[in-house]
Amino acid sequence: MIERTLFSADHEAFRDSFRRFMDKEIAPFHEAWEEQGYVDRAVWSKAGGNGFLCMALPEAYGGAGADLLYSVIQFEELWARGFTGIGFGLHSEIVAPYILRYGTEAQKQHYLPQLASGEMVGAIAMSEPGAGSDLQAVKTSAIRQPDGSYLLNGSKTFITNGWHADLVIVVAKTDPAAGAKGTSLFLVERGMPGFEKGKRLKKLGLKAQDTSELFFNDVRLPADALLGDAAQLNRGFVCLMEQLPWERLQIAISAVAASQAAIDQTVAYVKERKVFGQPVGSYQNTRYTLAELQTEVQVAQVFVDKCIELLMAEKLDTATASMAKYWTTDLQCKVMDACVQLHGGYGFMWEYPITRAYADARVQRIYGGTNEIMKEVITRAMGLGGR
Repeated sequence: MIERTLFSADHEAFRDSFRRFMDKEIAPFHEAWEEQGYVDRAVWSKAGGNGFLCMALPEAYGGAGADLLYSVIQFEELWARGFTGIGFGLHSEIVAPYILRYGTEAQKQHYLPQLASGEMVGAIAMSEPGAGSDLQAVKTSAIRQPDGSYLLNGSKTFITNGWHADLVIVVAKTDPAAGAKGTSLFLVERGMPGFEKGKRLKKLGLKAQDTSELFFNDVRLPADALLGDAAQLNRGFVCLMEQLPWERLQIAISAVAASQAAIDQTVAYVKERKVFGQPVGSYQNTRYTLAELQTEVQVAQVFVDKCIELLMAEKLDTATASMAKYWTTDLQCKVMDACVQLHGGYGFMWEYPITRAYADARVQRIYGGTNEIMKEVITRAMGLGGR
């Protein structure tokens, strides 16, 4: 196996610390959280109290000023253990960075410390029932009123952390006639009149992750609910495009970590499980299958690690991030399918980690932009524009 060179001794010490946190605060409860359809709110406060939320934020806003590799480690460890109900990543590495990068100083001072402490849980509302991966087709609108406020109307679906969320960044059309150029981002808080949360959605996988519908019925937003100053009006689509490479790389990081964990679990299983008096791992088909999977996951790890280096140097482009997202998640589903097969009937039993990993993997090819959209992005970068 090729040695990874991304992480320092401090990073590995953090990995050990985060593993201890998972052992104490997540592992004993995650199965019950899967049954109830959401994690207990207390885990957010405990994570914030231990400094595990929004670590990359500057200290002035409650973070640790840490580099992104600490967040990479969290993605890897949570997905390797199958703790997919934990929505820390979206909260810390999507919601908080939007506010840090585009928000006013007042917005940063107000929201970021609360996100870092776990006092507030953050979500971002892009997807709609009729839009899916097509952000240009968003119908939710925020129409400016004579007094400078905005009237927000519309609905969102498939919103991660939506049920727990105290703060939601909402993608809305502020100039419906301008297409993508008429999109803005708004900060919407729990309890605002007209803002309602729908049912928690029941899903194939990620069963402990609260995923909800959100409804906005004449929600009156003050002028300062626009994310950023007046210059950010109608720049929402640009902001989304700027942040998507990191979002898509997060998915790729998780995919590789989950794939490697599945292989490791399967290797241990086939050494012990016997068929016709021999360990399943002694059969050529088993050994060759695992050899092929391990080779592909090794290739994926090297590529993803290079993408992480590019991201930290601010050189990761959208097409490369899209390559990483599509290829690693396709691979993840391939690995899970093969590993379930090698587990035989036990691979179909929910009590086995490989079964839950199989279910959790499927959505990776959908969110963050479907893999078909990723291929469109890649081909456009190649000068092969479609219709």
